[in-house]
Amino acid sequence: MATIKVKQVRSAIGRTKTQKRTLEALGLKKLHQVVEHEATPSILGMIAAVSHLLEVQK
Repeated sequence: MATIKVKQVRSAIGRTKTQKRTLEALGLKKLHQVVEHEATPSILGMIAAVSHLLEVQK
């Protein structure tokens, strides 16, 4: 599978607990932090759930 880079571009302040936990599960703790993941269905689902807070690069 391909790897994708995910960057957090918006703050988690004021978001629901589920959205905050999803960001933590993706390994994102700070703004403008970039992490790399395999493009598995579970990772893509997490990215879709908080896509308004993220920027996805291939």
